[in-house]
Amino acid sequence: MPDTTDDFRVFAYGSLMWRPGFTYIDAYPALIYGYHRDFCVYSHHYRGTPENPGLVLGLARGGSCRGLVFRVAAADKENVKAYLDERELVTYAYQPRVLLAHSADGAASVYTFVADPEHPQFAGHLQIEQAAAIIMEAEGCAGLNRDYLINTVRHLEKEGFTDRRMHRLLRRVEHLTGIIEAGSGI
Repeated sequence: MPDTTDDFRVFAYGSLMWRPGFTYIDAYPALIYGYHRDFCVYSHHYRGTPENPGLVLGLARGGSCRGLVFRVAAADKENVKAYLDERELVTYAYQPRVLLAHSADGAASVYTFVADPEHPQFAGHLQIEQAAAIIMEAEGCAGLNRDYLINTVRHLEKEGFTDRRMHRLLRRVEHLTGIIEAGSGI
């Protein structure tokens, strides 16, 4: 939807896609340029602990990212923004940003969260093996880290989004859990 109203828009690229937690008018696919989806943030709360950190997604510099834009009524903006800030800024490993999201109907300003490369929980770009090993062993107050990966990849598939790195990471985690056998295209 073009940016022609006072409605509030939120760009989702991870768990917000499959568990937004707020009321919205509609959702539609969009593309952000200049950032890509990556398991680049150590989780000490939702998907890990300080003693055994997990990994969660962040928007990292470079490339592009397909995700969903949730359009929220202007009257709900402050409540939704407060909810998102409380949810996403638990340890301030993210920076809230307003970016431009491109869809079939035009461009719109969206509220989203970018990984803070200066934060101690910033993991940077990890190799598949390294990320999979961390994801396999971590659990936080929101559950197993691998469930976060599985839910995200399944939602990407449902939306028709292609993210080869997320699929490769899931295949590696499935191999480590014994779901798929070695040598089957990992």
